[in-house]
Amino acid sequence: MKKVKFIEMKDGTKEDYILLDKHEKKFIEGTAERILKFMGELKSTLEGYQVSRLEHSLQTATRALHDKANDEMIVAALLHDIGDELAPDNHSEYAASILKPYVSKKTHWIIEKHGVFQLYYYAHHLGKNQNERDKYKGHLYYKDTLDFCEKWDQKSFDPNFKSLKLKDFEPYVRKVFSRTAYSFWK
Repeated sequence: MKKVKFIEMKDGTKEDYILLDKHEKKFIEGTAERILKFMGELKSTLEGYQVSRLEHSLQTATRALHDKANDEMIVAALLHDIGDELAPDNHSEYAASILKPYVSKKTHWIIEKHGVFQLYYYAHHLGKNQNERDKYKGHLYYKDTLDFCEKWDQKSFDPNFKSLKLKDFEPYVRKVFSRTAYSFWK
């Protein structure tokens, strides 16, 4: 395989960067497949939960689908906790950054802020502020984020819930990640 000639980016030529751009475009086309593979491996969980991270994600996405959410919100529900594995202290922002190029500002904001909104359900038990989300009152997507957490996310730890399988969500993931990056942000 042909490789660039430079060892420092500042020394790269137009030919080098055209080559890299070609490879990057091909790599980007595989994003959906890499995400699906990663999700398929989330079979473990944090100690104490009754379901795996994958099952929680599947339950959340299944609830979104049953409520007739749009495709990007179904995918966002599936991926909302994808950051738990690598960025547990800022998992919401991690998930939102993965989704950002392919979803609307609304969906991005909901996923980015859902961790703060989820504090409502448990923070008071740990001596923390359960109303941390109140700092966003009045925001355009405040109610949508409340609904995301209440209807889908916080309910999805049920070992008896009949969620769809990851393969059922593959077409949604492929569709959303095949969009032109940032098409919604213009």
